[in-house]
Amino acid sequence: MRNRLIFVAALLVFCLPLLARDKPNIIYIMADDLGYGDLGCYGQKLIQTPHIDRLAENGMRFTDFYAGSTVCAPSRCVLMTGLDTGHCYIRGNGKNNLRPEDVTVAELLKAEGYATGQVGKWGLGHEGTSGMPTNQGFDYFYGYLDQHHAHLFYPTFVIRNEDRVPLRNVVPNEGEWGQGIASLKIDYTPALMVDETLSFIDRKKDELFFLYLSYTLPHANNEAWNETGDGTAVPDNGIYEDKDWSKQNKGQAAMVSYLDDMVGQVVERLEKHGLIEDTVIFFTSDNGPHSEAGNDPRFFDANGSLTGIKRVLYDGGIRVPMIVQWPGKIKSGSTTSLISGAVDFMATAVDIAGDSLEVPTNGISFLPTLLGKSRQQKRHEYLYWEFYEQGSKQAIRRDKWKAVRRPMLTGPIEVYDLSNDIAEENDLAESNPELVSTFEKLFAEAHTPSEWKTRGNLNNPEAERREFRER
Repeated sequence: MRNRLIFVAALLVFCLPLLARDKPNIIYIMADDLGYGDLGCYGQKLIQTPHIDRLAENGMRFTDFYAGSTVCAPSRCVLMTGLDTGHCYIRGNGKNNLRPEDVTVAELLKAEGYATGQVGKWGLGHEGTSGMPTNQGFDYFYGYLDQHHAHLFYPTFVIRNEDRVPLRNVVPNEGEWGQGIASLKIDYTPALMVDETLSFIDRKKDELFFLYLSYTLPHANNEAWNETGDGTAVPDNGIYEDKDWSKQNKGQAAMVSYLDDMVGQVVERLEKHGLIEDTVIFFTSDNGPHSEAGNDPRFFDANGSLTGIKRVLYDGGIRVPMIVQWPGKIKSGSTTSLISGAVDFMATAVDIAGDSLEVPTNGISFLPTLLGKSRQQKRHEYLYWEFYEQGSKQAIRRDKWKAVRRPMLTGPIEVYDLSNDIAEENDLAESNPELVSTFEKLFAEAHTPSEWKTRGNLNNPEAERREFRER
């Protein structure tokens, strides 16, 4: 009897922390260049995404959720720091590194007792710099540091923590950042990323963890397209092989479906360990769909009813899918039109962890909305973006109104009523001078000085509008 009591006591000591867990695991999955209309649950008809659609069936789907920016690096900076592109450090694509003084969501969750890991593309710091994920709050990292390196799905190496892990692929004339075109393709990084993800979950199944999965699909292989005319990056075209489509369209669909399968494997592993009800899963994209490497977003209606694609501040470039699943907490099959974005994730994650945010942020926790407590939900006065390519531009979403200004700070302001004109086709600026005046003040208020400079020579609003009006 004494031995049995000792055994039971020891068992309780081991199990009580698990039984008393009052915080869920947090998994944030972010696709790369996935459009608002690329998923079945957002209206996609040609590409199959059953696993991601099931997240929406079991959770909440956002209709008015926005990425942090319209390209890779600044979007990720907004997500990690909770500061919009009028305030964050990295405001455009480049080779910049987060600074020691930049505070990330990983650092805050680590302080709350979370084991922190990232698998995928970082884009916010290079080897030997303060911007390394392991210097910004992550206990574990596996993937690409540099966004150009991430174009190549068969590279010669990836990064694990601070070290290069050699792969069996061969890349002649490899670039400084590891970019190039593989002549021998053996190790496919999305498959490696799934393995690393599942291994992390296996290792941390008895701990509280935050896992940031910044998978690189369905981004194109830009360098390969320029050299070989093939910008797809999949081992095969799968269920789309026999479609009467172009090679690029088959590859694009296969990449999205491969991503969907990756999500399915994550959910399955959580279920295996009995963690599904103790885990909040977010799924979204870093910006709108691309037209790179021969991809035609119009073929799949990748931006749905929105106008614009990647690098544009019309909604097609920044409004993205957001699905959140948390069994027992979030109502299955629910939908919200809350105007929110990646800038809100830091505040939301800290709120989920049971604490209040004590660092500067442009974000607002949307946890009340997730829990069905809409009356308690605080709302943004506005969401703000600025982007420095193609002559520069700014955008603001305020309630039903959307304003776009090109070039930023000095150009004419366009005004759209998204409640009646989701495609932003009818500029109402001329008939609403009071709105123009309001937005002019908000644009000045939302922007803080930055080292980022205007790049590119496209500074004609009508020319840009014609070029990027992808429907």
